[in-house]
Amino acid sequence: MADLDRPLLDDIRDRLEEFTATEKKAAHALMANYPVQGLGTVAQFADAAGVSSPTILRFVGRLGYSSFASFQHKLRSELESQLNSPLARSSQMPQTPAGDPHVEQILDNIRETFAHLPAGELDALVSLLADERKTVHLIGGRFTDGLARYMAAHLRIVRPNVIHVAGQQGNWLDQLLGIGPKDVIVVFDIRRYQAEIIQFAEAAARQGAKVALITDSWMSPVGRIASFVLPARVAVPSPWDSSLALMAIAEVLIAGVTRQNQERSLERMRALEALRDTHDPETKHRTGQPDI
Repeated sequence: MADLDRPLLDDIRDRLEEFTATEKKAAHALMANYPVQGLGTVAQFADAAGVSSPTILRFVGRLGYSSFASFQHKLRSELESQLNSPLARSSQMPQTPAGDPHVEQILDNIRETFAHLPAGELDALVSLLADERKTVHLIGGRFTDGLARYMAAHLRIVRPNVIHVAGQQGNWLDQLLGIGPKDVIVVFDIRRYQAEIIQFAEAAARQGAKVALITDSWMSPVGRIASFVLPARVAVPSPWDSSLALMAIAEVLIAGVTRQNQERSLERMRALEALRDTHDPETKHRTGQPDI
């Protein structure tokens, strides 16, 4: 029996090793173009995955759905959740006392996020972000740009070549000019996914950059081209999605990069403190240094 409350992508990722070789092809095709790949006919799904129609039906049955129609009903309900605006969600919220359900859900979101992250994705992404031969670009949307800026500010302290892609969209094209195989793009994108963020990530991927996506349970379309996908739980009893699980992923990545090369991290931290001392008027007054 399928768990109708749980995001289907979580279920597929957790159970990937249970599938046969051909069922895995179906799973990968669906994850690469989720949920659209499953909303056509069985034959279309089978053709995209390079398997037979009976394989698609076995895959759906293994996920706990009695028919392809019930499987598609689940996909459509998730797609509706993706597209819901804060105004639409506000009309669906139960009338409960403020505070307690919200806090409990936030804590559950963080626990569930890390319980269901794809095995090895965090460690592999930490290793990539710690490689100073790569230039790291971080970009976010209307509500997630602050997360990209926060993560960039920390990474710049412990490694060189970190760029926060900020400002007007027209200026982003300038940064695309030099992006290639030596670049990593970290994208924060949650529902309702922003077309300009998706376009930037797709253009960078076409130019050879590795893309890492930090998204929600329903997954931004950037997931189709991303080498790393880290989905977080964001739903809370509020019209607004919660960013705390996204922030937790960012902080785990920051901590991992700091640990990956501790000597480099400490050296850069010491250098930064020395610069602060040099430019701090109070320090210069105590030590008798002249103003610069």
